[in-house]
Amino acid sequence: MTGSPRLSLRIDLANGARLGPGKAQLLALIEEHGSIRAAGAAMGMSYRRSWLLADEINRMFKEPSIFTRHGGKSGGGAGLTPFGETLLKACRRMDAESRKALATDLDWLEAMQAADFVPAGQKNEDDS
Repeated sequence: MTGSPRLSLRIDLANGARLGPGKAQLLALIEEHGSIRAAGAAMGMSYRRSWLLADEINRMFKEPSIFTRHGGKSGGGAGLTPFGETLLKACRRMDAESRKALATDLDWLEAMQAADFVPAGQKNEDDS
Protein backbone atom coordinates (compact mmCIF):
# COMPACT_ATOMS: atom_id res chain seq x y z
CA MET A 1 0.00 0.00 0.00
CA THR A 2 1.31 3.45 -0.83
CA GLY A 3 0.24 6.84 0.39
CA SER A 4 1.48 10.26 1.25
CA PRO A 5 3.83 10.52 4.21
CA ARG A 6 2.27 12.30 7.17
CA LEU A 7 4.23 14.96 8.96
CA SER A 8 3.43 15.91 12.53
CA LEU A 9 5.11 18.76 14.30
CA ARG A 10 5.79 18.52 18.03
CA ILE A 11 7.63 21.21 19.92
CA ASP A 12 9.36 20.35 23.19
CA LEU A 13 9.55 23.52 25.28
CA ALA A 14 12.35 24.21 27.75
CA ASN A 15 9.88 24.05 30.67
CA GLY A 16 9.14 20.40 29.82
CA ALA A 17 5.82 21.06 28.09
CA ARG A 18 5.10 19.58 24.69
CA LEU A 19 3.00 21.25 22.03
CA GLY A 20 1.90 18.97 19.23
CA PRO A 21 -0.96 18.10 16.92
CA GLY A 22 -3.20 16.71 19.67
CA LYS A 23 -3.16 19.88 21.74
CA ALA A 24 -3.57 22.02 18.62
CA GLN A 25 -6.55 19.90 17.58
CA LEU A 26 -8.12 20.23 21.03
CA LEU A 27 -7.75 24.02 20.83
CA ALA A 28 -9.33 24.06 17.36
CA LEU A 29 -12.24 21.89 18.47
CA ILE A 30 -12.86 23.98 21.59
CA GLU A 31 -13.02 27.00 19.30
CA GLU A 32 -15.41 25.15 16.97
CA HIS A 33 -17.70 23.53 19.56
CA GLY A 34 -17.52 26.03 22.43
CA SER A 35 -17.05 23.17 24.88
CA ILE A 36 -14.14 21.17 26.29
CA ARG A 37 -16.40 18.15 26.68
CA ALA A 38 -17.59 18.30 23.04
CA ALA A 39 -14.05 18.92 21.77
CA GLY A 40 -12.77 15.89 23.65
CA ALA A 41 -15.66 13.74 22.43
CA ALA A 42 -14.91 14.76 18.85
CA MET A 43 -11.38 13.42 19.41
CA GLY A 44 -12.63 10.20 21.03
CA MET A 45 -11.32 11.38 24.38
CA SER A 46 -12.95 10.93 27.78
CA TYR A 47 -14.40 13.92 29.59
CA ARG A 48 -11.72 13.66 32.27
CA ARG A 49 -8.86 13.37 29.76
CA SER A 50 -10.06 16.38 27.78
CA TRP A 51 -10.29 18.52 30.94
CA LEU A 52 -6.83 17.41 32.11
CA LEU A 53 -5.35 18.24 28.71
CA ALA A 54 -7.10 21.63 28.63
CA ASP A 55 -5.72 22.37 32.11
CA GLU A 56 -2.24 21.39 30.96
CA ILE A 57 -2.49 23.69 27.94
CA ASN A 58 -3.54 26.53 30.25
CA ARG A 59 -0.52 25.98 32.52
CA MET A 60 2.10 25.63 29.75
CA PHE A 61 2.42 29.34 29.01
CA LYS A 62 2.42 32.63 30.90
CA GLU A 63 -1.19 33.20 29.85
CA PRO A 64 -4.13 30.78 29.69
CA SER A 65 -5.33 29.62 26.28
CA ILE A 66 -8.81 28.42 27.25
CA PHE A 67 -11.54 30.11 29.26
CA THR A 68 -14.59 28.44 30.76
CA ARG A 69 -18.07 29.72 31.56
CA HIS A 70 -20.05 28.15 34.37
CA GLY A 71 -23.56 26.91 33.68
CA GLY A 72 -26.70 28.88 34.37
CA LYS A 73 -29.43 30.36 32.21
CA SER A 74 -27.10 30.70 29.23
CA GLY A 75 -25.37 27.38 29.93
CA GLY A 76 -21.70 26.69 30.37
CA GLY A 77 -19.04 26.39 27.77
CA ALA A 78 -15.50 27.20 26.84
CA GLY A 79 -13.57 29.13 24.26
CA LEU A 80 -10.15 30.43 23.43
CA THR A 81 -8.66 33.47 25.09
CA PRO A 82 -6.96 36.02 22.81
CA PHE A 83 -3.69 34.26 23.65
CA GLY A 84 -5.26 30.88 22.78
CA GLU A 85 -6.43 32.23 19.43
CA THR A 86 -2.90 33.48 18.73
CA LEU A 87 -1.43 30.14 19.84
CA LEU A 88 -3.75 28.18 17.54
CA LYS A 89 -2.88 30.46 14.60
CA ALA A 90 0.82 29.96 15.36
CA CYS A 91 0.36 26.16 15.49
CA ARG A 92 -1.43 26.18 12.14
CA ARG A 93 1.19 28.48 10.59
CA MET A 94 4.13 26.40 11.85
CA ASP A 95 2.46 23.22 10.58
CA ALA A 96 1.80 24.72 7.14
CA GLU A 97 5.27 26.21 6.85
CA SER A 98 6.98 22.97 7.87
CA ARG A 99 4.94 21.04 5.28
CA LYS A 100 5.81 23.60 2.61
CA ALA A 101 9.52 23.55 3.52
CA LEU A 102 9.64 19.75 3.42
CA ALA A 103 7.33 19.16 0.42
CA THR A 104 10.12 18.04 -1.92
CA ASP A 105 11.54 15.59 0.62
CA LEU A 106 8.07 14.25 1.47
CA ASP A 107 7.35 13.70 -2.25
CA TRP A 108 10.66 11.84 -2.57
CA LEU A 109 9.85 9.65 0.46
CA GLU A 110 6.43 8.87 -1.02
CA ALA A 111 8.00 7.82 -4.31
CA MET A 112 10.64 5.68 -2.60
CA GLN A 113 8.51 3.77 -0.09
CA ALA A 114 8.25 0.01 -0.57
CA ALA A 115 4.66 -0.86 -1.51
CA ASP A 116 4.91 -4.34 0.03
CA PHE A 117 6.45 -3.30 3.39
CA VAL A 118 4.68 -4.61 6.51
CA PRO A 119 5.83 -3.20 9.88
CA ALA A 120 7.13 -5.77 12.37
CA GLY A 121 4.35 -7.25 14.44
CA GLN A 122 1.61 -6.54 11.90
CA LYS A 123 0.04 -9.23 9.74
CA ASN A 124 0.12 -8.93 6.00
CA GLU A 125 -3.43 -9.19 4.57
CA ASP A 126 -2.17 -12.00 2.32
CA ASP A 127 -1.07 -13.98 5.43
CA SER A 128 -4.62 -14.22 6.86
